[in-house]
Amino acid sequence: MTNNDLPQNSADIVAEAWEYVLSYGPERIDPIVPRTAYGHPSLRELFPMVSHGVLYLSRCTRYPWTHDVGTAFPQAVGGYRVRRESDNTLIGEVDSVEEAYELIAAHLPEGCGPAVDGTPDDL
Repeated sequence: MTNNDLPQNSADIVAEAWEYVLSYGPERIDPIVPRTAYGHPSLRELFPMVSHGVLYLSRCTRYPWTHDVGTAFPQAVGGYRVRRESDNTLIGEVDSVEEAYELIAAHLPEGCGPAVDGTPDDL
């Protein structure tokens, strides 16, 4: 059995996902976005994914992912709108990516910890 054949734990799965997301170029996402999110220890523990140039964070590693962590949506006029999809709450509108991820980190769901290897049913 090689190291690649060993089963991974949730921390390994999350770390590998972050490695991929952090390697994306500007054709996928503005590289400052995942770097900024990764700079927050509480966000670094969550499972990252990118769709349509937006970084999403989940408390689980398998589909369907959670939607209770805020997401920063870039605005055409500049800045970011931060909202939580699970209850369609606008958390705030800010001028910078740093402020957006500060808001997201400050508004994590209660009891939010490292992502679990599973689905929302496993939380």
